[in-house]
Amino acid sequence: MNETIILEKASDAGFMINKEAVDYLVGCRLSEDCLPVIFSEIDLSVFVIETEHLTAIVRDLEKKMPPAGDGGENTNTSAAAVEDEPSFVYKYPFDDNPVDILEDVTEKTTSVGEYTQFVQYFRDRYTRISEMIRSRVSARPIESLPKGKNVKPLSRDGNTEITIIGMVSEKTTTGNQHLILTLEDPTGTFPVLINQRDTDLMEEAEKLVLDEIVGITGSLTPEGTILMGSKITQPDVPNNYFSNRRRTEGYALFISDIHVGSKEFMKEEWEIFLDFLNGKSEMPQLQKMASEIRYIVVAGDIVDGIGIYPGQELDLEIPEIMRQYEVTAEYFHRIPQNIHVIIAPGNHDAVRRAEPQITFPKEIQRMFPENVTFVGNPAVISLDGICVQIYHGCSMDDMVASIKGVSYQEPTTGMVEMVKRRHLAPTYGSRVMISPEKKDYLIIDKVPDIIHCGHVHTIGIQNYKNILLINSGTWQAQTDFQKKVNIVPNPAKVPFVDFRTMKPGILDFNLADDY
Repeated sequence: MNETIILEKASDAGFMINKEAVDYLVGCRLSEDCLPVIFSEIDLSVFVIETEHLTAIVRDLEKKMPPAGDGGENTNTSAAAVEDEPSFVYKYPFDDNPVDILEDVTEKTTSVGEYTQFVQYFRDRYTRISEMIRSRVSARPIESLPKGKNVKPLSRDGNTEITIIGMVSEKTTTGNQHLILTLEDPTGTFPVLINQRDTDLMEEAEKLVLDEIVGITGSLTPEGTILMGSKITQPDVPNNYFSNRRRTEGYALFISDIHVGSKEFMKEEWEIFLDFLNGKSEMPQLQKMASEIRYIVVAGDIVDGIGIYPGQELDLEIPEIMRQYEVTAEYFHRIPQNIHVIIAPGNHDAVRRAEPQITFPKEIQRMFPENVTFVGNPAVISLDGICVQIYHGCSMDDMVASIKGVSYQEPTTGMVEMVKRRHLAPTYGSRVMISPEKKDYLIIDKVPDIIHCGHVHTIGIQNYKNILLINSGTWQAQTDFQKKVNIVPNPAKVPFVDFRTMKPGILDFNLADDY
């Protein structure tokens, strides 16, 4: 190995490395291609890499390498050599890759669209989210607010600051550019004024969307007719949140928006991805990684569907919906049987459009292999102790339209806003159709280790308050429709997470990127 390349690769991985560790790597028999794998195995708490951090990792890799040929031949395993092997051995058999479904509307839906169900739905949303806010602030019901002239202080020290918790039912702007929010709880409604001179609070308030539930602290006017807001409390996740997840090993891959049936489905890149899963990569580190893949989580739109947008029939290579699923199932049969695949639907799939979406019908499920588990959208699952919230992500359309700073090209900006509101689709009755279930399945109740979304066809990975946010891109090249709405996809890229360190990364299978 070359010293300069070792230093560069260590820096790229976010580490410094001392001279003894560099000399150790120079003397080992691994190739420079193995450096990213080596550094990915080192705990992120390490600041300067020392020899003791490397020995076990290098020893493990050297055991998996073929012996060097005469005259110091390159020890890299070629694709042809891999294909000649009798079998590719996977570290984790299927039985070692359990999946527990923690939350899913499938087989629990009760919605028939009656008025009483809408009432139950919003009461459940208010009750559960307001409890999250009450864990941080002391609040009063709206009906208990004093009204009339010369409202007296509400505490002995003369402080008139109070907090109310409610659903944002209306947003208006005054002639002086102040913002008026109308909050509603089960006891009534009350107006809150956000002064435009309080620029930080005003910026925060402008990002609030209709139907989200917030706590607002402020002082009542002397007449008790309006609350002068001074602080906004969203349910969010506590700043000191830390997961008590189980420690485990192996890799999970996260994909979505495959869009089989579209003329723009990237068949060649998908084939390369399947070869990688089957251990046929030319790079030894990718062969090792493939042997340790335990899960693939798919966040919807596995086919392109029919009648999803105007003129879609012109973009279809496979115009029959069931044939689209047959071809997709054939692809999934080629995924190694030891890998546990979890599939949720999206808005292009053959399920109801209203969220939460129940999972695929049995006639579609029967086409797929036994290593596939089907869930609804959204769903909360446990992958050997790692909690994953799956949501296709249609509410991103509403968030891009209504929240400043949220964009399709940076999809985790919208996912952060979901977490702040503890809700995957807070606005009711906009672009996302929501079914009024007795329970709101779109609330982020249990704080997950990973939130996985798709829909917008762009890649994004971000850590927010110890939650790993992943938006997984697509396997569809840019369509004419996407050009019209200014969506530039990141196709054929696969986010992954190393469960040992919870460190994410991206595998690039896009031929245009010289993979």
